[in-house]
Amino acid sequence: MQKVAVIGAGAWGTALAIQAARTSRTAHGAANGMAAEGSVALWARDAGRAAAMQAARENAAHLPGHRLPGAIQVTHEAGAALAGAELALLVVPTQHLAAVLRTLPATLPPCLVAAKGVTAAGLRLPLEILAEARPGLPAGVLSGPNFAEEIAAGLPAAAVLASTDAALREAAAARLASPAFRLYGQDDPVGAQIGGAAKNVVAIAAGAVMGAGLGENARAALVTRGLSEIARLAVALGGRAETVSGLSGLGDLLLTCTGPGSRNFSLGFALGQGRRLEEILAARNSVTEGVATAPALLARATAAGVEMPITEAVAAVLAGRVDVAGAMRELMARPRRHEV
Repeated sequence: MQKVAVIGAGAWGTALAIQAARTSRTAHGAANGMAAEGSVALWARDAGRAAAMQAARENAAHLPGHRLPGAIQVTHEAGAALAGAELALLVVPTQHLAAVLRTLPATLPPCLVAAKGVTAAGLRLPLEILAEARPGLPAGVLSGPNFAEEIAAGLPAAAVLASTDAALREAAAARLASPAFRLYGQDDPVGAQIGGAAKNVVAIAAGAVMGAGLGENARAALVTRGLSEIARLAVALGGRAETVSGLSGLGDLLLTCTGPGSRNFSLGFALGQGRRLEEILAARNSVTEGVATAPALLARATAAGVEMPITEAVAAVLAGRVDVAGAMRELMARPRRHEV
């Protein structure tokens, strides 16, 4: 597998492009440790932004301070980005994935979706969107506890390649893994997607608890019970409970529920301090997936007959139906039950 096309030039897309350029040295057997020029294409929706990134060799808006290697060619032409690519990484927000797919060429290489969430319209997971737009296309999910800045910097990290296509898992791992970026294959993309979507919602709750000064005990209890409800939904939709205990579930929860570097945690923290959702979002230049995911995930769970009280509480807080303290009181007042 040689050329990689990264569709989406936000922080995560840019970081993955840098990682793909890093690994292309081995994939191409380039001399003197230099990656082959053009072995990675990074597609940006806006032509002006693509030109600025290509000229400055940096994504100043979303990932400042990380130079784009020479192997990366930034373009706003989707056809040029995908021409000759043997793997595409779809790294656009889940809510916009269907619209972006409509702008791409009819024929695509095997795809890995590196987006997390459930659509507000249609209540679909990322691979469901892709399967509807491109039936039969070999596809999978790249998911795990990864902050873009740390991947771009080459710090140690791990993630999951989840696909029912074993050949795609092996080929993608061979192309994208490096000594500092360990990739594990598994065949439960449903469980991986549910973990990736729901952890953003639980992270908002964890941030709200800390922002409201409700304590570390409350956060630990909430994250643990959040993991339980994520597993229930994964199983109901055809996934496996053990997947939720792995990198795409528990691993992602640990990362996003404990650090201010998480957009969802920091949004929840601000809500817990009493700030208005509209004010918080207006100050951001990137998408906080958990905001749209919470009500959509709750609707999907309700349709599947799965109870998700933490997700329900987050959806209520985001909609302004209850404040953080009230939501916590309601959770604590739920009827007693066995833990499992």
